[in-house]
Amino acid sequence: MGGFVAYSLGVTLKALGLVLLGFAGLAIFWREDPLGFLLAAALGLGLGQALRRWGTPKAEPKQAEGLFIVAMIWLVVPLIGGVPYWVSGHLGPLDSFFEAMSGFTTTGATILPSFDLFGRSLFLWRALTQWFGGVGIVVLFIAVLPHFAVAGRQLFFTESTGVQKEKLTPRLRHTADLVLKVYVLLTALAVAGYWLAGMPFYDALANALTTMPAGGFSPNPLSLAGYSAASQWVAVVFMFFAGANFLLTAKLIFGYGSRTPWRDPEFRVYTLAVLLASLFLAAYLYAEHQYQLEPALRHAFFQVTSLITSTGFASTDYTRWAVPAQGLLIFVMFISSSAGGAGGGVKVVRWLVMTSHVLRELKRTLHPSAVLPLRLGNRAVGEDVLRSVSAFVILYLFVFALGTMVLLFTEKDLVVAFTSSGAFIGNVGPGLGRVGPMGSFADLHPLAKLVGIFQMWAGRIELIPVLLLFHPDTWRALRRVR
Repeated sequence: MGGFVAYSLGVTLKALGLVLLGFAGLAIFWREDPLGFLLAAALGLGLGQALRRWGTPKAEPKQAEGLFIVAMIWLVVPLIGGVPYWVSGHLGPLDSFFEAMSGFTTTGATILPSFDLFGRSLFLWRALTQWFGGVGIVVLFIAVLPHFAVAGRQLFFTESTGVQKEKLTPRLRHTADLVLKVYVLLTALAVAGYWLAGMPFYDALANALTTMPAGGFSPNPLSLAGYSAASQWVAVVFMFFAGANFLLTAKLIFGYGSRTPWRDPEFRVYTLAVLLASLFLAAYLYAEHQYQLEPALRHAFFQVTSLITSTGFASTDYTRWAVPAQGLLIFVMFISSSAGGAGGGVKVVRWLVMTSHVLRELKRTLHPSAVLPLRLGNRAVGEDVLRSVSAFVILYLFVFALGTMVLLFTEKDLVVAFTSSGAFIGNVGPGLGRVGPMGSFADLHPLAKLVGIFQMWAGRIELIPVLLLFHPDTWRALRRVR
């Protein structure tokens, strides 16, 4: 392990240990067992201090170092973060790792067979893992991965996506600070909104901490179905912002550059997808006499927004809906949210690039001699970006299909296998069937859980950093930078 890799992991684990130590105090305050938090804190602080002393800081990491650090942080942190679940005695080592990975990757696929197993401190820790994972992902995607041109993310620093680095903030640190301010502000507003809508303060806090990272863990076994209709409408608003580009939101709030997000083509498509899919689903639910008008609109907007942003909250058990309604939810799950937001999945901007590419190739068939630059909005998209985006989409679909096949053999259920694999790699959370919003992943085969852990990990950090670990050139490059 290189010196800078060790140093970065050490700093991260020390910070994690301090937070866990604080939760040990919180558990004592609530008269709950602090042992799990204390043990995890000792691991984080001890291992973090050792790695930090061994490692050396560096101003500018090499490409291999940076991507390796990204992959390792999102693997090691859930390993330590799952210790409190394990020591509680209610979850085994694999299930604890699954629950922690689902938290830090903001997936929200729970392994809990019963919500009576955890106390208040564990549920709040579970929520905070998603909040930390969400802010980490947003800052990572905005300030780190575009620098390495990972999976077409250099595309997101253009006017077409509303994330223009030089004009918005002069330095990456300022960009990260700005994102954090927006993230904290929206989280605070979500807490207030939920509380005003009738939630107890603890529930309002826990649900807000999992709304803004598009996570979906709730302390209520019924998810948001266990709260008022007003709470569900509040969730729709904040889930939408969680899936939108945070830098566009920052422009709107703090007045950087244009205050019109509608100029951004990705934001327009994202907004129209939520609006049109929700209205279509509401009309279907109303026409089928499943709900009156307001509940039809509420559940439609809630579930479409929840799944398109990969949040995974539920306002009702939609596995009881008619098959066409469930099919529409699966469709929007694959659309995904905006780049620069907290949501997982492919991202709208990549689908826009791929769609433009397909349309260009169709036109080229009719006009083989024409010069047809690829454009997104008013900006040209370079062939290097197209190659990166195409490779990402192909890899995404391959890992999804491979995961589906493994789950088919372990679970013997096509609906469970297909929707679980899509939920894992897209960081969505619930699927359909017995892994639906009111179920859990507790009874999956251990191999299926391992596949889920891998897909959540890889899908959250854009596949490339994880898949590069299997390439020998990565390890040669790491040996050269020791």
